[in-house]
Amino acid sequence: MQMPDGASGHSKMDNTLVKALARAFRWKRMLESGEFTTIAELATHEGIAPSYMTRVLRLTLLAPDIVGAIFDGAQGSDVTLARLLEPFPTEWVEQRVQLSRTT
Repeated sequence: MQMPDGASGHSKMDNTLVKALARAFRWKRMLESGEFTTIAELATHEGIAPSYMTRVLRLTLLAPDIVGAIFDGAQGSDVTLARLLEPFPTEWVEQRVQLSRTT
């Protein structure tokens, strides 16, 4: 496959972060559907600590353009799973400001 001029053949996609986002949205869907009634119940089913699940579920609060950038591998190098598991603002404008300071 030939890449367009100026395009890099290397993706910057962070597979760990992408996997965590996919899990977060899957877990959210499972909770919203009523398949599981509490985070604790779902965490037990998944074999993980409820506190970790809660932090991962917060990823579903990221602005859609930030999620898109992560799936495209276009997020900054400092936007890692470890960083996003730390508290971040729920307001999308504030998320963009906070994350742009690290790139």
